[in-house]
Amino acid sequence: MSDETDDTSAGPVGDFRSGFVTFVGRPNVGKSSLVNAICGRKISIVSDKPQTTRHRIMGVLSRPESQLVFVDTPGLHKAVTALGERVNATALDSVDQNSGDVDATALVLDATQPFGKGDRWVADRLDMSKAIVIVNKIDRAPQEKVLAMLSAASELGAREYFPVSARTKDGLDGLVDHLVDQLPPGPRYFPDDEVSDLPEERWVAELVREQLLAATRDELPYSIATQVVEWEWPRIRVDIIVERDSQKGMVIGKGGSVLKRVGEAARKQLPDGAFLELRVKVDKDWQRRPDRVERLGY
Repeated sequence: MSDETDDTSAGPVGDFRSGFVTFVGRPNVGKSSLVNAICGRKISIVSDKPQTTRHRIMGVLSRPESQLVFVDTPGLHKAVTALGERVNATALDSVDQNSGDVDATALVLDATQPFGKGDRWVADRLDMSKAIVIVNKIDRAPQEKVLAMLSAASELGAREYFPVSARTKDGLDGLVDHLVDQLPPGPRYFPDDEVSDLPEERWVAELVREQLLAATRDELPYSIATQVVEWEWPRIRVDIIVERDSQKGMVIGKGGSVLKRVGEAARKQLPDGAFLELRVKVDKDWQRRPDRVERLGY
C-alpha cells in the first residue's frame, strides 16, 4: 500500500474502505463479546449482569485494505434511574442512521432467548431496511431455537441475517467480510496498532468493575461505579462507589476478602509492576441523581 496511508488523517487511497459499524440490542445479547471476538482482544468488559456496558466504546479492526470501527453500545432497556436514562441516550445517539456518522447498523439478538418485546422495542428505533440482524450465541442454543429466532427476526425486513457465535467465532468471518463490502471508500481513522478509543484510566476502572460484577450479589451491580482518581505509574488508585453503607461491607467482604480478590483479578490484566489500590466510598443514591451520574463520567 502507498506510503500516503501512513498518515491516519489521509483521505481514501485506491480501494481502501473504512467506516463505523454500530452494534445495538437489549442487555446481555453479547454485543461486547462480539466486538472483543472480532477485534481479537478485550475491548469491552463482559459479564452476565445487565447494564455491564455503560459507555459507547469503539473497537478497531484494521486490515490491509480496510478499517472497521465497531461501536459497542449499552443495552437498551426500560430506564428507571438517571443512570439508565443516560446509558439509553448513549446507545440511541450511536444508532442515528441519518446522522452520517454510522455506515452500518447491526441489531444483535440472543439465540438462547425467544424474540421478545425488548427486541421489538429496539428494532422499532431503527430503519431495519438499512440494518442487518446478528443472531448471537448459536453455540449455546439448539438448532430449533436458532431457526425459530431467525424466522421471527425475518419479519423485521433487515438487509441480511447472520447466525454467529462470539465464543467459538463461528460465522464471524462471513459477517466481517459482508460489513467490509458495505463500507464506502475512506481513510484510516486509527493507527493500525490502535484497537480501541478507550482511555487507559477508564479501561482500568472498567476492569475493576468487571471483577466486582463477578464477585458481588445480584442487587449490587447497578449500584457500583468505578473511577480512577490517581495515576502515577506504577501506582493506580481506583475509587469504588456504592449507594449505601451496607453495600460497602459487601464489596469489602469479611476481612477484606472480596476487595482483595477483585484487586488480584484486575491486576493480572495490567502490565507487570502495576500497583493497584482500591478504595470503597458511599455516595447515597448516586445512580438516581443526574448530577452525580454526570460527574462519574456517564
